[in-house]
Amino acid sequence: MAFTLPDLPYGYGDLEPYIDTCTMLIHHTKHHAGYTNNVNKAIAGTPMDDMSIEDLLAACDGSNTAVRNNGGGYYNHSLFWTIMSPNGGGTPTGNLAEAMNSAFGSFESFKDRFSTAAKTRFGSGWAWLIVNGEGSLEVCSTPNQDNPLMSFAECSNGTPILGLDVWEHAYYLRYQNRRPAYVENFFNVVNWGEVARRFNAAR
Repeated sequence: MAFTLPDLPYGYGDLEPYIDTCTMLIHHTKHHAGYTNNVNKAIAGTPMDDMSIEDLLAACDGSNTAVRNNGGGYYNHSLFWTIMSPNGGGTPTGNLAEAMNSAFGSFESFKDRFSTAAKTRFGSGWAWLIVNGEGSLEVCSTPNQDNPLMSFAECSNGTPILGLDVWEHAYYLRYQNRRPAYVENFFNVVNWGEVARRFNAAR
């Protein structure tokens, strides 16, 4: 079973001015497409080629760097596109808002913790909001294309429901070295409805 590059649920320019058209085009058609092609090559003809991406990453022990890097890149970006929207921003509501208040004290406290995780991740990586094994929310970060589905990841094992790509290719054309500005503007495009859907499914 070969993985396929998912279509974006919006146009390449639809997240302007927060994420620019050129970055979205290159990020999707070059970077994400590359991860897709390379993970397919890594699993072709092996027992892994009929696994879902979630099962593949859960089974990865870190020593298979082709699966770790490219499978992680495939999954992380597939999630990333869906939790953004041209009509995003604002604040979460319902069960997700209640869980944030319980875990972090308030939405603003969550935002501060998530932003810090994104801004202080050294080099390339991701910031995550996850649902842990107890059904509670946690914020964490991982290097490179690792994610919380991987048993060896720096995050505690959990289900990612929100992720922010802090590789330079995700923001450098617009923001150069100003990662904090990129992180702040990301909240203008977060699709809280999709994050809430993932939260409810993961509990």
